[in-house]
Amino acid sequence: MPHSRSGPTDPPGPTDPGTSRTRAAPDAAAGSAASEASVADLRVLAHPLRLRLLSLLTGEAYSAAEAARLLDQSQANVSYHLRRLHKAGLVEAVGEVTVRGGTAKRYRHDPDSGERLGRGVPQGVDAYLALAGALGEELRRRTAQRDTGVRGEMTDAEVWLEPEAWAGVRERAREVGDELHRCALPPGTDGAVRVSATMVLFAMRAAEATPSAGPAG
Repeated sequence: MPHSRSGPTDPPGPTDPGTSRTRAAPDAAAGSAASEASVADLRVLAHPLRLRLLSLLTGEAYSAAEAARLLDQSQANVSYHLRRLHKAGLVEAVGEVTVRGGTAKRYRHDPDSGERLGRGVPQGVDAYLALAGALGEELRRRTAQRDTGVRGEMTDAEVWLEPEAWAGVRERAREVGDELHRCALPPGTDGAVRVSATMVLFAMRAAEATPSAGPAG
């Protein structure tokens, strides 16, 4: 899947007191349109098969028919989801393959294409919840195929960190994500280890004050 990174918000442009009132409406409309586009892009990922396609197309380029065989899906279903991913800019056509006297496009996923995802999405929008659901479903599918003879790692946490520590954790997570995608091999490569990796790091809203527990009884 795309290796998304959270970037800083663009600083506001210069103000023009003489025209600020006339410029406000277009700026607001542009911001709303950008927000809607960001939500739409994020929702594209909120489907387990699309997450599987992005993972598959990281290590090798495949046509819809080839990907369908590897994922045990119908070609029509895979073609539909590939079109959605292509429209969102998450996969690109990188070549062609001959199919029954014709040609079919092969697609490849560039993990950096997901860098912009979520930047303009309003806080609390349900696109994030839909994506979390898809990630959870995909994690359950992978866990059912876990090789218990090979050691893995797991971390789960909801903690409070100093800003500097949080920045360091994000940077190291980005480096791990970069390495995972950079080293990805074609499925079934001899001697390669089939690996599942899911990392979702984000800052949470400050919790409301929690009342202290009263005496028991």
